[in-house]
Amino acid sequence: MTAWADTGRFVREFVRDPLHTASVTPSSRALSAAMVRAVPATGAPVVVELGPGTGAFTRAIQERTGGRARHVAVELNERWARLLARRHPEVDVVRADARELPRLLAERGVGAVDAVVSGLPWVAYSPGPDGRGLHAVITEVLAPTGVFTQFGYTWTRWAPPARRQLADLRAHFAAVTTSPTVWRNLPPAIVHEARDPRPGGMHPIESRQHSS
Repeated sequence: MTAWADTGRFVREFVRDPLHTASVTPSSRALSAAMVRAVPATGAPVVVELGPGTGAFTRAIQERTGGRARHVAVELNERWARLLARRHPEVDVVRADARELPRLLAERGVGAVDAVVSGLPWVAYSPGPDGRGLHAVITEVLAPTGVFTQFGYTWTRWAPPARRQLADLRAHFAAVTTSPTVWRNLPPAIVHEARDPRPGGMHPIESRQHSS
């Protein structure tokens, strides 16, 4: 029943704001598992989740870490933030823009982050008023050994916006790999896993040469 209710919530939010809603359906357990596979499973890692929505990745992060993680979830949508806080009182749910991440973590005394898991749409990574894109913000808070994961859909991965954002991802991380297609998701998806953050990033031409 919860899954159907969440699908209805996604459809309503997509209709309200399609540019800032990553999907019309919640992510499947298969995609959630692929998204959190790189999250440290031992110790008490610091994990930041961006755009958690109704909590598919949130649940997977908690299961992966055995509830030991310092888990901060940043959600701009007020309705989803309230819902997530009710479902996961063990998670620090913050209603805010992901671009405010360095300030939000500093206010909470959180240092370097071990993993950032993003459920945001690609449009969220475009440069903000200060000219910085979201990848630059993420590399600022990640530990040198930290990992960033972002999903995309197979049917849009070769479209110009997705290709531009993937190039920007490669400009900010030295190592970027893409998973096989996760077919057990609607629509089928892939997961980009990025490591070795480069604070400040590289020039786009340098990035293309590096990845060629």
